[in-house]
Amino acid sequence: MLRLFDHRFEEFAADTHENLAPRAAVAVGAGAVALLALPWRVCAVWVVSTLAIESWGWFAGRQQFLKLPISTAENGAFLAYLSSMIGSWFYLATLLWMTGALAPAVAAAIIWISIIGFAQTFGSRTPLGFGVSGVTPALGVMVVLAIDPRLDWPQRWLMAGMMTLAMGFALAGARQTFAAGRRLEDAQNALRDSEAEYRVLADNTIDVIGRTGVDGVWRYISPSVELALGFTPEEMRAVIAPTYIYADDRPAVRKVTAAVLDDGRGRTCEYRMIRKDGSLVWVETSFSLARDPVTGAETEVVLHSRDVTARKGMERELVDARERAEAGAAAKADFLANMSHELRTPLNAIIGFSGVLKDSGELSERDARHARLISEASGALLLVVNDVLDFSKLESGAFELDPRPCDPMALALSAAMLVEPQAKARGLTLEIVGAGENPRLLADGPRLRQVLLNLLSNALKFTPEGGVTVQVEQCPAPISDSGDAPAGARRLRIAVSDTGIGISEDKLEAVFERFNQADVSVSRRFGGTGLGLAICKRIIELMGGWIGVESRADEGSTFWFEIDLPLAPAAAEAAEDEAEAAVLERPLRVLLTEDVDVNRELVRVMLEPFDIDLETAVNGVEAIEAVMRSAYDLVLMDVQMPVMDGLTAVARIRELEDPDQPRLPIIAMTANVLPEQVTRCLEAGMDGHIGKPINPTELLETIAAWTGGTEEATARRALAGSRL
Repeated sequence: MLRLFDHRFEEFAADTHENLAPRAAVAVGAGAVALLALPWRVCAVWVVSTLAIESWGWFAGRQQFLKLPISTAENGAFLAYLSSMIGSWFYLATLLWMTGALAPAVAAAIIWISIIGFAQTFGSRTPLGFGVSGVTPALGVMVVLAIDPRLDWPQRWLMAGMMTLAMGFALAGARQTFAAGRRLEDAQNALRDSEAEYRVLADNTIDVIGRTGVDGVWRYISPSVELALGFTPEEMRAVIAPTYIYADDRPAVRKVTAAVLDDGRGRTCEYRMIRKDGSLVWVETSFSLARDPVTGAETEVVLHSRDVTARKGMERELVDARERAEAGAAAKADFLANMSHELRTPLNAIIGFSGVLKDSGELSERDARHARLISEASGALLLVVNDVLDFSKLESGAFELDPRPCDPMALALSAAMLVEPQAKARGLTLEIVGAGENPRLLADGPRLRQVLLNLLSNALKFTPEGGVTVQVEQCPAPISDSGDAPAGARRLRIAVSDTGIGISEDKLEAVFERFNQADVSVSRRFGGTGLGLAICKRIIELMGGWIGVESRADEGSTFWFEIDLPLAPAAAEAAEDEAEAAVLERPLRVLLTEDVDVNRELVRVMLEPFDIDLETAVNGVEAIEAVMRSAYDLVLMDVQMPVMDGLTAVARIRELEDPDQPRLPIIAMTANVLPEQVTRCLEAGMDGHIGKPINPTELLETIAAWTGGTEEATARRALAGSRL
């Protein structure tokens, strides 16, 4: 069912109300003109009546003009007013027409056409308004012309034709107005619907959406700002945008907005804002620039902000957690470094002097056995210390490989020689088997020996009878799709097989885990930290290889590893051989700086068989005085000492050196063996490092390498001098 009154009729009423004053003035003027053809009393009554109708119309159209809710009765009242107002003007025109004079008749025709014009101008928005103000008066004119006895038919047809033509123009205009009105209404409805949808999003989103002019004045801000900051949109629009930004963060926000206005690219910024209650809240805002689609001029900045206080809190917690973790790791590293130093310092004397005693021919068989037991026990303790340090370095990522040319078969033979006394003492056989060619490879030989020694020690420990076999094999490394193996690489496989107690199948997967052994009873019977195999696995994996085990309970075990390694260059092999052949070539003067008496005595005993004049100092100050007083071929420097530590002493010595004179080789000899500790020694000005417990062979090789007359030793000293 069609509505009699719709919003277009109400708009018609509002427009009619708005133009009341001009119509009242026209009514007074029309009354005055009508005096020329009508009696004054008639004109006066008409003017008064018309003004009264217009006064009624002011009240009848006021509600529509104010866009207040309108009832059907109120729209009906306006329709009644409209009919009365049109009727009043139609009556005046009819009176003028009935005078019979030409001039009044023309005036009447003008009034009738004006009524139709009013209908087209204002009433054409609504069919009801056009019908009352346009169609009805036109039909009334036709009736007047038809009943006027003074007119003949030609006159009637002429006037009727003119009125019909006027009405036709009015109808055509009204039709276009109706169509345009419908299109406009459809567009307005679509716009309202679209605006309503965006309004729903903007008004109900948790994030804050805003628009500001380039001058920083708010043009719009979504209601969600009240939830975020406590301010209503009206309160926010009463100030410029930067007002509630935390003062310390305003420069950063200004910089971002200036950049957006400069190049038009959107940017994001995090900053703090002040809530209405005075608290601070972190927000993340995306700034983008809106431009006029026609002129391209910058019109406003669009902001999209969200509360990131919780995220910033989590970030702060993560940073704090990381700092705590780093502090814990540093504390752990310091603890390990201190423990390593404290354990290695006495072990240096125990291992050193027990080695001297067991090789002495002056001891009785019983005393020699006791010295040998001390040496073996201290060696086992050193293995435990090294295992703990190695695993710590592996866990922290500080474990580094040093690939050099090495002979895998010679490496296996040397490892077997180290454990051969243990095998003989238990009545076990130890056999090294090589299959195929075994050329020299580029690998970290000491680390491979460490893995092999661990596997051999385990095999001997868990083998009550029978023996252990080490099989060394090489073959060309297969070319994989990933290209991990270098061209010409060799695949090295070393397997250690024993006839020992074996491992049950359900325990095989756990043997390479840290602090784990196949059985608790095994730990009680054989001891061990449970770190050895875990370290072996990590070392082999760092080398790009893999390790495994095959075993059955009571049938023995085979531990094996495979690595793809490049062939050693021939030049590197020659250099390695030359280095291994290094010996002392002349008498030497060496300064030993060591604060522990027993360590000084141990070094003196180790170097007694050689032509070395050894002088000692007990701290860094004495070392500096000795170097200033006498010339030495080499200085052995401890690090942790009273009065002045070794690092400070070396730095002072380097400052005192004459750059035109040969550089004095200074070698750190310390229980500080962690990678970062070794690095600090070299950075302080030392040329090399010997770890405690001291290996006599390593000590002698180091002295020979830095004091010999060979080209290599000379080049080594020159290179060290160039680092100053």
